[in-house]
Amino acid sequence: MTSLPLEELPRPLPAAVAVPARSLPSARLTRTALSLLPLLLIAGWAAIDRASLYDGVARLAAADPWWLLSGVVFTLLGWVSAACVRQGALPDRLPPGKLLASQFAAGAANHVLPASIGAHAVTLRFLQRQGVPLARATASLALYSLVRPIAKTFVLLVFVVSSPGLLHLGDLVPDRRTLLLPAVAVTLGLVTAALLLTFVRPLRGRVRTALTDVRLLHTRPSRVLALWGGAAAAPLLQAGVIFSVGAALGLSLSWTQVAFAFLAASTAVGAVPAPGGIGPVDAALVFALVAFGAPMGTATATVIGYRVLTVWVPLLPGALVLSALVQRKVL
Repeated sequence: MTSLPLEELPRPLPAAVAVPARSLPSARLTRTALSLLPLLLIAGWAAIDRASLYDGVARLAAADPWWLLSGVVFTLLGWVSAACVRQGALPDRLPPGKLLASQFAAGAANHVLPASIGAHAVTLRFLQRQGVPLARATASLALYSLVRPIAKTFVLLVFVVSSPGLLHLGDLVPDRRTLLLPAVAVTLGLVTAALLLTFVRPLRGRVRTALTDVRLLHTRPSRVLALWGGAAAAPLLQAGVIFSVGAALGLSLSWTQVAFAFLAASTAVGAVPAPGGIGPVDAALVFALVAFGAPMGTATATVIGYRVLTVWVPLLPGALVLSALVQRKVL
């Protein structure tokens, strides 16, 4: 009887092979929990903020439906602009349909967690599922976060320069003490970034990756248009929603005044880490509309209606899309 060589003898399967099969129910349970989590968060938020939700829905029910339809169109275009900026911030080509669906789902997550953490988390997971390396994915998120406020500030300056007579700034111009806070915040941010780059070596490698991608992206006209054009269009589309809701409720301000009020309010307090910017931006927007001559009641109703149209109406569909993307392993 011939004996087999030692290397040809059958060997027992390693224990690690059986782990995926055993952990499969656990993975399914985790995925199901993640799918239901957005719906539970929405239910809790609705219970906490039910007074504002009821007031906004009641006012919109008596508004002009055609203007409200216009606001819905501007809201939908806002997700398209977000998808354009996401694609423009990345050299890799992403599937357009899945990218748009991910941004719709990210909108729901963005209104639950502060400082756009929810939207960035959903987008990061989506990019990794599409095979984008982690370093490049995080670099694209950083570029997205940097380009949007720069583009918004540029659009605001264009409004100030092009319509100096129409835009009576008045009380909208902040005093020196008000300007001191953002100046201190910017200084602290720059100092913190310099310290991190000096002492954290892995961060330097990611910064180099980001700079390489930025140079590559700006050699492609299509990426430049998607990145900067989408970022500049985003605040104008949101201003379109506010103007449409205001027109439906009888607000007498022009689109230029409404757009400038939104740009000034969101630029002034947009850095406050509130979920979706809700709260500080709303108060500043009401103040800006009143400064342009809108009645307090109408300005407040316009802002509430704007939040209902952009937050509450798409929140449940966005959460359902988020759950579906998790179930289909797109996220």
